[in-house]
Amino acid sequence: MKFKELELPGAYVIDLQKIEDQRGFFARAFCRNEFEQNGLNATLVQCNISYNPVEATLRGMHYQAPPYGEVKSVRCTAGAIYDVIVDVRRHSHTYCKWIGIELTASNRRMLYVPEGFAHGYLTLTSETEVFYQVSECYRPEAERGARWDDPAFRIEWPMKPKMLSLKDAAHPIFVK
Repeated sequence: MKFKELELPGAYVIDLQKIEDQRGFFARAFCRNEFEQNGLNATLVQCNISYNPVEATLRGMHYQAPPYGEVKSVRCTAGAIYDVIVDVRRHSHTYCKWIGIELTASNRRMLYVPEGFAHGYLTLTSETEVFYQVSECYRPEAERGARWDDPAFRIEWPMKPKMLSLKDAAHPIFVK
């Protein structure tokens, strides 16, 4: 695996290191030792799949509050998404800054989302599936969210969402 730290400290794009031959390729999609050697949390306690039949479906911006903050490793296994993370760590020098990256089934990239970041994505195609690995079990009492169009973040989405859950639409404005 190839690890590239992004502009927001602790966030990484992870690309496959392919071994190719006439059959196609082989690559490790996760290795605890490699994650730990790069200083990343390799604890995995839960895996989730999200299926989205409609293009421009938006999910987010979600995170869990301490002490149940979670690390996420996110990969698009079918279709394509614009994946966004926002630093919501109050004492961080990148507080309320965001970054977006395109994850697709064909580029096979993974986004490592550190603890203390809100996460969301917009599907760029119909029939999109996203696979998450997380470091903490879901705790409803720790669930938090912020609006996808929150003025505190000013996220530049590639298109306007067509589909959004009532719960995500009702998230409060983030208080800086």
